[in-house]
Amino acid sequence: MTLSSPQGLRQRKFLDDGLDISAPQDAYGQPEKKRQVREEVVWGKTPGGEVFRVPTTHDVLTGLFHPRYPKSHLDILNLSLLGLQLVLFYVLPRPAAKVFFLLYFAFWRAAYDAGLGWVLTKQSKKKWMVREVQRLGWLDEKRNPAARHWIRAQLQGKMGKDYSFDELPLEYNTWLLFRQLVDVILLNDFLAYCMFAFACFRVPEGLSFPVHVMRWIGGVALIVFNLWVKTEAHNVVKDYGWYWGDVFFQRGALIFDGVFELAPHPMYSVGYAGYYGLSLMVGSYPVLYVSLAAHAAQFAFLVFFENPHIERMYGKRTPIASRKPLFVSECKKSRTPKVNDPSSLLSSAEDNVDQLTTPTVTEGESATDTELDTECEGETTPKDKKRELDSICTYDPMQRTISQHDLHNKYFRRDMVGLYNIDLLRSSDAMLALLMVYVVSASSLPALSCHATLMLHFAHACAWCIFHSVGLGVLLRAQSKSKFLVRHFLKNYHYPPGDRGQGAVQEAFTNWKSLYNVSLCMTYTSLAGLAWKSYTTPVAWSEGDALLRHTLGSLLIALHAWAAMESFEVLGVFGWFYGDFFMEDFPAHLEYTGIFRYLNNPELMSGASFLGLALISGSKLVGVLAVVRFLSYCWFLQTVENPHMRKLYGDSLRKEAGFVKVIKSVASKNARLLESRAGRHAPEIRRVAKEVKGTFDKVFEETADVVEEFLAKSKPRISEVMQETKVLLQQSRERLVITRVAHDLSSYDTTKYKISIVPSQSSSMRFHLGETIKVNWQAPVRHSRRDWIGIYRVGANKSTLVTKISSFGMWIPVHNEEWDEDLPLDDISRITTRSKEPELGSVSFEGSTLPWTIGIYEVRYHHDGKYNVLSLDGPFEVYVSKPTALDFTSVRECLAHIVPLCLDSDPYLMPLSCGGTQEPADTDADGSDARDVDDFSFWSERQAKRICSAIEQAFGVEYAPEVVMADANLTALANRILVSKQMLVP
Repeated sequence: MTLSSPQGLRQRKFLDDGLDISAPQDAYGQPEKKRQVREEVVWGKTPGGEVFRVPTTHDVLTGLFHPRYPKSHLDILNLSLLGLQLVLFYVLPRPAAKVFFLLYFAFWRAAYDAGLGWVLTKQSKKKWMVREVQRLGWLDEKRNPAARHWIRAQLQGKMGKDYSFDELPLEYNTWLLFRQLVDVILLNDFLAYCMFAFACFRVPEGLSFPVHVMRWIGGVALIVFNLWVKTEAHNVVKDYGWYWGDVFFQRGALIFDGVFELAPHPMYSVGYAGYYGLSLMVGSYPVLYVSLAAHAAQFAFLVFFENPHIERMYGKRTPIASRKPLFVSECKKSRTPKVNDPSSLLSSAEDNVDQLTTPTVTEGESATDTELDTECEGETTPKDKKRELDSICTYDPMQRTISQHDLHNKYFRRDMVGLYNIDLLRSSDAMLALLMVYVVSASSLPALSCHATLMLHFAHACAWCIFHSVGLGVLLRAQSKSKFLVRHFLKNYHYPPGDRGQGAVQEAFTNWKSLYNVSLCMTYTSLAGLAWKSYTTPVAWSEGDALLRHTLGSLLIALHAWAAMESFEVLGVFGWFYGDFFMEDFPAHLEYTGIFRYLNNPELMSGASFLGLALISGSKLVGVLAVVRFLSYCWFLQTVENPHMRKLYGDSLRKEAGFVKVIKSVASKNARLLESRAGRHAPEIRRVAKEVKGTFDKVFEETADVVEEFLAKSKPRISEVMQETKVLLQQSRERLVITRVAHDLSSYDTTKYKISIVPSQSSSMRFHLGETIKVNWQAPVRHSRRDWIGIYRVGANKSTLVTKISSFGMWIPVHNEEWDEDLPLDDISRITTRSKEPELGSVSFEGSTLPWTIGIYEVRYHHDGKYNVLSLDGPFEVYVSKPTALDFTSVRECLAHIVPLCLDSDPYLMPLSCGGTQEPADTDADGSDARDVDDFSFWSERQAKRICSAIEQAFGVEYAPEVVMADANLTALANRILVSKQMLVP
C-alpha cells in the first residue's frame, strides 16, 4: 500500500524514505511498496478539496454478529432477513424451498449486480448519491432534523471513538450509509445461494466411493481457496476498496499487490471458486448452472461498472498515432523545420521539397458529394501526369524519427484477423471467403439425387461463367471509367510517401490478376465438373454418332487451347490481364500480329471448349452453358473491352480483321459471279440484296439510336431518382425517433423563451466545419431544468412548433451539469422564486455535438426533455475551406485549418506548426525537436473520421480513417491528396 504525507491524503504504513521509481508498478502506474504491519493516520479528500482524517472501520461480520457491538436498525433488519431465510429453509418442503430460494437468490443477485452497479455508476459519473442526500436534506439539521438524527444514530454505533459525525464531510457519511445497504445485499445474497444449494443437495448415483471422496475434497478445497482469496483481497484494499470508497472520496491511489498478482480481478474471478466447490459437494446440476449465471452477472458488473470507473478514476488517456521516438537519425536534426519558425516549413516546401519530413510508412463517414473542380487545358498524356506526380513534395523516409507508430504501420496494413478487416477486392481475402463458402456449403448439403446433383453442378458452373464475364466485367468497366480499383486501394491503404501513388496501382493490379486467374480457373473447372457429371460412356463407339461427337468435341477443345496459347504469345502477361486498364506508363500502341492478324477478338474461341464438352457429354445443360458463355462474353466485348479500346487507341483501331476481309472478298466475288450468270435477272437480284442489306443496316442503326436515345434521356432521370432515393433514405433515417410532446405548455409563457446564435469569428452566420457554435438562451425562472437545444438542417422539420426528426447527437441540455449523458440525473423540482427577471445562459456546441456536414442549419429550443419547440434561430451555414489552387502550399494551408478543428482544437493533439504544445517526450537528449512539426494525433477514431469527412468535402477525395491515422502528418496528408487528385483524374 502507498504512503504519503497528510498533504498527500494518507499516511497509511511505514516505508523507507527512498522510493525506487524503477520498481515494478501496479495496474494504475503506481510503484509497488511492501506493506508494513504498523497502522498510521489515514487521510481522505473529497472531490471539493476538503481533507479529513479517515476514522477506523470494522468489518461487517464483527459488527453484525459480535454481541458487544451495538446494533443499528439496519443491522436488525439484516439479521431478521438472515434469520427468516433459515426458518424458511427448515419449514418449507424441499421442492418449494428450491423454487423459493432460487427466486430469492435471483432477487439479491440482481440487487447486487444491477442495483448497486446502477447507483455506483451514477455516483461515479455525477456524484448522484451525494447530491441526492444533499437535495433531500437527510444530513441537514435545519431541513430534515429527524432523518439526520436517525442516520447519525445508525452510524455512530457502528464506528469507533475516532469517529465524529458532525466533523466529517457529507461524502464520507454518505459512504457509511451506503455501506449499510451493501452489507444487507451481500449477506442475504450469500445466504440465499447457500440455502438454494443445500435445498438441492443429493448424492449422485453410479459413482464409486473414491470418487465421492475426491468430490468432497475438491469442493472443500475450492471453498477454502475462495475464503482465502476474499480475506487476502480485503487485507489489500481494506474497507475503502471493498465498499467502493473511491467513488465517494479519495484516499490516495490504491496499490494492488498480494492476491491481486495471482489473477486478474481476483475478487470477481477466482474469488467465486466457492460457487463451484459447493456445486461439486451438493452434486446438483441446477446449482452449477445457477452458479455460472451468477458468476456471469458478476462479470457484467465488472465490465459495465468497475472497469469504466477504474478507467475514469485512475486511467490515463493515450493518444492514437502519437509518435514517441525510438531513435533519431542524425541527419534529421539539421533538416527539420523548427516550430518557432513555421514559415520555414512552407519556404522549404517551395524551394527544396526533398527536405521535408514525413512518416516513413503507415497503416469514414461522409454525407455530401462535394467535389473539387479542376480545370485542364488539352489532354494530359501519361508522361505529363507522371511529371506532375514527380513534382509533388516527397520525403526521404530515413530523415525522420523512427517511432513505434511508424514501425507498426510499416508491417501491418489492415490485416485480416479472423474475418475482421475483410476486403473482397484483396485476392487473399476473397479466396479465403470463397474457401469458407465451399466448406460450409459442402458440409451443410443434404444427400441429393442424381438429378439434383446435376442441377447443382449446372448452377455452380453457370454462376462462375457469369461472374467471370459480367462480374469481373463490371469491375473492369468501373476501373476504366473512374479507376475504381485504384481509388479503392488509395482510400483504404497507406503507401510510402515517395511512391507517388504507384503502390496503389501496383497493389490494385496485383489483386486483380489473382482474382481474374482464380475466376478463369474456376470457370473451366466448374465446366469440366458439369461435363463429367453429365457424361456417360458410350456402349458401342462404332454405332450412332458417339465417335463423331467425341472427335469433333476434342477438335474444338484443341482449337480453344491453340487460340489461347496464340493469344497469350501476342498479348503477354500485360495484355492477358488487361494491364492497359491499370497502367498508363506502358507504351500505348497496337500490333496486329499472330492470331490477331486474322481475328480482332480470338477470345471468342473460348466458347469452342464449351461446345466441345457439350458434344462429348451429350448434355443439354452443357449446351445451355455454352450459350450463356457466348452471350456473356459478347456483352463483355461490347460493354467493357471495345469502349475502353476506343477510348485508349481511338482511330488506330482497325475496323475489320483479316478473316472478315477475306470472307467479304470471297462473298463479293461470288456475288459478281452470280450476277454474270443471272443474266437479265441480275439487277433484280442486286436490288433485293441491297434492300435486305439496307434493311438489316437500318434496323441495327435504328436500334442503336433508340438505345442511345433511351440511355441519354434516362440518365438524368435515373440520377434524379437516385438522388431522391438518397434524400428519402436520409429523411427516413432522421425520422427514426419517437416524438414526445408535453401537454403542460399552457402554464408557461412561451413568449419569454428566446435563443440567439452568437456570430462566428468572421462576424457572420457562417461557421467553418468544426468551429464552436455558441448559442445564448433566455427563459423564465420557472422553466424546466430538462430544456435542451438542438441543431437541425433547415427544411428537415416542416413544423416550427414540434420537432419530428432526430438530432443525431447535435444537442446540449440547457443545464448540462444536471444531466448524465443523455439522461437527467433526477426529477429536479422547478425553481419557485417569485423573481420576474428571466434566466439567461449560453451553451456551446463543440466536438461531437457539432454538424460535420456542410449545409444550412438552424437551432431549436425544446421544452422539458421533449420535442415542443419554444424558440428557434437561424439559418446559419456550415462550410469548409477549400484550396485556392491545387498545389502543395494551398492544400497544406487548407489542412492546417481543417485538422485542428477536427481535433477539437486540443493543443496536445494538434501539430506544433498549428499551435500544438511540446511534450517533454518530444525532444531529444540535446533539446532538439524529436517530433515533426506537422505531426498530430487522436484521442479516438471518431476524430480521424471527421478529418476523412472534411477532406472528402473539401477536396473530393475519400480516405479510410486508418489511412489518416497512419499518416498523422499535415505534409504527408497534403502529398497524399495531391497524388490522389492527379492519379484519379479521368
